[in-house]
Amino acid sequence: MKHTTAIWWLRRDLRLSDNQALTAAARATNIIPLFIIDPVILNADTYSANRFAFLLAGLHSLNADLEQRGSHLVIRQGDIITELQRISAETGATAIFAEEDVTPYARRRDAAVRAAGLPLTLTPGLTVQRPDAVRKADGTPYTVFTPFSRAWHVLPRAERVDLLPSPQTMGFSAEITSLPIPDHPTLPPSVPFKAGEAEAQRRLQAFIRERVFAYGDQRNRMDIDGTSRLSPYLRFGMLSARTAVITAQEAIADAATEQQRKNATTFLTELIWREFYQSILHDFPHVRRGNFRSDYDNIAWINGPDDFQAWCDGVTGVPVVDAAMRQLRTTGWMHNRARMIVASFLTKNLLIDWRWGERWFMQNLIDGDLAANNGGWQWTAGTGTDAAPYFRIFNPVTQSNKFDPDGEFIRRWVPELAAVENKFLHAPWEMSPADQKQCGVIIGRNYPAPFVDLKLSRQRALDTYKAGRE
Repeated sequence: MKHTTAIWWLRRDLRLSDNQALTAAARATNIIPLFIIDPVILNADTYSANRFAFLLAGLHSLNADLEQRGSHLVIRQGDIITELQRISAETGATAIFAEEDVTPYARRRDAAVRAAGLPLTLTPGLTVQRPDAVRKADGTPYTVFTPFSRAWHVLPRAERVDLLPSPQTMGFSAEITSLPIPDHPTLPPSVPFKAGEAEAQRRLQAFIRERVFAYGDQRNRMDIDGTSRLSPYLRFGMLSARTAVITAQEAIADAATEQQRKNATTFLTELIWREFYQSILHDFPHVRRGNFRSDYDNIAWINGPDDFQAWCDGVTGVPVVDAAMRQLRTTGWMHNRARMIVASFLTKNLLIDWRWGERWFMQNLIDGDLAANNGGWQWTAGTGTDAAPYFRIFNPVTQSNKFDPDGEFIRRWVPELAAVENKFLHAPWEMSPADQKQCGVIIGRNYPAPFVDLKLSRQRALDTYKAGRE
């Protein structure tokens, strides 16, 4: 059906290229690019000022791209249904197109929009394969990653020719009132992410050119820039999932050696993990508030508030944990290996409910995505989609030695330990008083002593999880 005026309702797809909602709306003569600032999200317990600032910067960047095409963003703020009804009445729009989302709130919101009689059409785009597309032979969803990944690979593959081009012009003739795009909050200079579709594309190409063929070998090293750092751009759709996956597939095909091919394949696998967790949230929305596996509902968490605050502040006395938590506070991002280490420390060594950590991450991460964050926390806590759950307890000292061997990550984020020798840096409490005096780091004075014994707390976690299951 040809519409004279259609609303392109942006949510988390801040791009012009390969945007299926935009392409659907572009069949109309008049396209209204609309973004509604939702008070529900601003007031949520997962709100992050840094993430909102990154979103606003992305809106400014997108608006500049639209203005080059004869259009501009329309900004509204308030109740979603009320604002959609108002702008539909103002413009005479007969269609609303938006990219689907899988969070419980998004699905309730979209159902309410339709129930109000608004002509909302949802398009794919959040993932390459729609969240309900990867299914077992009996039609039920996968709950383990490896078989999900195998089935994902069997489905029709997206190719470069499938990517939708950015429109060169966009009709916009309606006289519509719009709020200005807010200028505050803004990202602090310590956040190393520039928002926008152009930056997303630049980063993707730089990663493919410089690092993808070493990705599998280096991605776990916290002291090396071996990851893609594309997660904030995928989170807000400044980069489409199809573009990332197709580029990864092309890198695999272009690999000159078997090791290069394996490294590039590891990058593709990480993108499929993102698809898996979106699918889990779609099919099992209860994970938003509870354990994926109900047999862990009776874990006797200690939930010490002082311990939790020390973890948040990066003053636990365990250097790699402190370094990672300070990286998060300062940059709004944390290395993935570090995320697993600090999550294991919180849930296993401190026996603090994973939901506390999940919420803290969402309040601080620029790339905070409900599906991926929840999936990662439950995987580490042992309550999620994993065949060997609670036995996995990361030893932070072992992890630190392996993935920050020269201590560069620790020294950057915990500068008070800069003078400590490598042999003591990962466990500085093992220094003798003479060693401490020599390097000027007095444990308990200018760097905290760890308030939990790693070995004893590990056993306590095993016993507590076992008792909770029984």
